[in-house]
Amino acid sequence: MRIFGKVRHRPSASWRQATDRAFTLIGDGRYEDAGALLTRAADLEPWLSESWFNLALLHKFRHDWEQARAAGLRAVALLDRETGAPDWWNVGIAATALQDWPLARRAWQAYGLKVPGDPHGSGTHPAKGSGEPVGMELGSAAVRLSPEGEAEVVWGRRLDPARMEVLSIPLPSSGRRWGEVVLHDGVPHGERVTAAGPSYPVFDEIELWAPSPVPTWVVLLEAATEEDRDALEQLASDAGFAAEDWSSSVRLLCRTCSESVMPSGEGDGEHLDPHDHSEPGHPGPLGHRTNGSGPLWVPERECGIAAPAGLVRGLLDGWVADSPDTREWRDLEEVC
Repeated sequence: MRIFGKVRHRPSASWRQATDRAFTLIGDGRYEDAGALLTRAADLEPWLSESWFNLALLHKFRHDWEQARAAGLRAVALLDRETGAPDWWNVGIAATALQDWPLARRAWQAYGLKVPGDPHGSGTHPAKGSGEPVGMELGSAAVRLSPEGEAEVVWGRRLDPARMEVLSIPLPSSGRRWGEVVLHDGVPHGERVTAAGPSYPVFDEIELWAPSPVPTWVVLLEAATEEDRDALEQLASDAGFAAEDWSSSVRLLCRTCSESVMPSGEGDGEHLDPHDHSEPGHPGPLGHRTNGSGPLWVPERECGIAAPAGLVRGLLDGWVADSPDTREWRDLEEVC
């Protein structure tokens, strides 16, 4: 097969050795050394799409999106199949990171996805780059925040194949807030299965794409019943923000469990409890859930609230005023 006048052939032993060594170095976090080897491999086999795919992958790991886009485009130019190539997915992620919406749309379509709307039509959210954001509304999924560190799996709404809006209230250790949009990878690491049957993929966060101005607060509640707790969550939701009973919604999982198929709550398609905080050890079967609901209800609850500073105390005071005999709050603190 001839590409640009060159005969395509199997990669040389030198190419394979350089590539294998590079991915070993990537596994060790030695990206600069890996980059030198992958650049050498591309020089050895410039007509091989895998040479540029590997470089695009490395640049994605480094969050060097300009280089990832450039290498990705060289990779797709050498493809010999029309749809479904992971090269296009990497291009889509890089284009989304750069807010290059025309290229993102082209990448998802070339991968084989149906992208709704007119690429030149008006959108509801202004873009910083050219064109309009690709809005695909792909439903609920979960995303693993800080996957290389103190990982936490939270629920969100997929805006397109590479972006998710966070709908849980993350723990402060994640450094993330409710309402933020994160860029995520394309290959799921784990699933969450609800009792009703549907399963949801867990994607790994790559980086923060759009921050949220809404701070996270932690507060201790005295809620005599689950209904009292639910009333605060509903009150926050009605105000356009969120409250979450971390005492029942957060569970500790070891990393192996977190990256496997795990049962989740019933869910309502928008907010699916519990979300997971990963630990290096295995907490055992009773450690998968913390202070839950039902007959073992404990009135003291640790609650996360996502709301502006000027509103949060009013929400809590209004919650207590509706049933002062069964509700109380104390120790409000902004944590993220």
